[in-house]
Amino acid sequence: MYNLNIIYEDNHIIVVDKIAGVLSQSDDSNDMDMLTLVKRYIKEKYNKPGEVFLGLVHRLDTVTSGVMVFARTSKSASRLSEQIRQNNMKKTYLAVFEEEIKQKRGNYTDYLLKDSKKI
Repeated sequence: MYNLNIIYEDNHIIVVDKIAGVLSQSDDSNDMDMLTLVKRYIKEKYNKPGEVFLGLVHRLDTVTSGVMVFARTSKSASRLSEQIRQNNMKKTYLAVFEEEIKQKRGNYTDYLLKDSKKI
C-alpha cells in the first residue's frame, strides 16, 4: 500500500504530494494511480458508501513527484479547471543533474529525457 502525504484538505479540494513512478490517472497498464489512491483515502477516512467523486483537474508526468490538486466537488472542479485555462495555476519542474552546472543561477530550458530504465 502507498502512503499518501496529504498537504491540504477541505470540503472542496484535496492537495497531495504525488509519488514518483505512480500514474496521475489510470491507464491500460492496471498500475496504481493517484486518482484511485486519493479516492480510496477519502472513502476510508469518511466511511463513504458507493463511488467517491474526485475531479482530476491536472496531471503530472508519471516519473515526477510533486503537488497535485484534486477537486472534491463538481463545482470546485469547474472553478479549478477555469483557473488552469486562465493560466492562474503554474507548474514548476526542478531537476537533478548528473554533472555540476557552472551557472549557479538562472533558468535551464530543455526537453525532458524519457528513460524507461529510471524513475
